[in-house]
Amino acid sequence: MIDKINIRVYGCAVKDKKVLTLFEEYAGEPLVKFPGGGLEYGEGTLDCLHREFDEELNVKIDIAEHFYTQEDFLVSRFRENEQLLTIYYIVNIVDENEFLIMDPCIERTEWMDIDRPDNPFPLPIDKIVFDKLKEKFL
Repeated sequence: MIDKINIRVYGCAVKDKKVLTLFEEYAGEPLVKFPGGGLEYGEGTLDCLHREFDEELNVKIDIAEHFYTQEDFLVSRFRENEQLLTIYYIVNIVDENEFLIMDPCIERTEWMDIDRPDNPFPLPIDKIVFDKLKEKFL
């Protein structure tokens, strides 16, 4: 039974037709994902995104635009009682010299080519967003 909603906010940092991706393991599964995470109580979506980039990668960002909000019902892959709602923004990293992986769960980062033929994202909404990035930036 679904009794919780988990709101997730992610940033797509794009430069030179590449998007910043994180590689991490969560609940025993390897993930390729966008930077970002869970909205906290009393926090707006943009505040969440600024906090997540600071906590995960030690960088400040400028929010360029809202990019995509999940439209379909989705149950969390990791918690059967949670409904997910994900929101994505296009962002710019203010100073890449400040870039430092702060979150011990993040194994590595990569600027991934948007024009690659496959879609490397395992999570369903990330897959949609990657395809939409192709439409926007290619």
